[in-house]
Amino acid sequence: MIFPKWTNSLPLVLGAVAALAGAGVAAGVTMYLTPKYTRAGYTPVQPVPFSHNIHAGQLGLDCRFCHNGVERSWFANLPGASTCMNCHSVVLKDDPRLAIVRESAANNTPVPWVQVHKVPDYVYFNHSVHVDRGISCVKCHGRVDQMDEVRHDKSLSMSFCLDCHRDPAANIRPTDKVTKLDWQWSTNAAEADRLQDSEGKKLVEHMKVESLTSCSACHR
Repeated sequence: MIFPKWTNSLPLVLGAVAALAGAGVAAGVTMYLTPKYTRAGYTPVQPVPFSHNIHAGQLGLDCRFCHNGVERSWFANLPGASTCMNCHSVVLKDDPRLAIVRESAANNTPVPWVQVHKVPDYVYFNHSVHVDRGISCVKCHGRVDQMDEVRHDKSLSMSFCLDCHRDPAANIRPTDKVTKLDWQWSTNAAEADRLQDSEGKKLVEHMKVESLTSCSACHR
């Protein structure tokens, strides 16, 4: 059987198509299968409708009232039901929305909260190291004090972390302002940027911040 001459170029055409398709798939995976797209915006339904907007925003509760181990631990702990009942044994004490909290407190069992923020198992992150060096909760978690339902606000990707580690002065603030999510150096944007640069560099030097970018800093 004799094939037409154009079939001689068929392997080259198929090879080129396969290469382009492979490049397209690789680009798509690189672009979209990253935390920026797969995690940012994630807002799970929680077993109890806890509003950070009400508690942290309107009532002004400090983040550490509930996450009281964040300055000493690698993990931002969740509060036990007994912490909730400090207030809710009086406030909304019979509200059906808090039935799970009351049951957890009575049985000394944890409230089954759904974890929102999670980095891969091969990533080491220590909350206390960052919080105690003036890196605010808002830098990684966004304006939680304005959220009714907590969402995964930032990508927490490798590039996200490296951007901060390469220029900590652009993100640092006084340690007593770490949990004040609405705090800024100045209400004037230009002045705030200027102070962030100048005062940020002073804080980095004063607190001896190690802006490590080596692989072993996060991958141990």
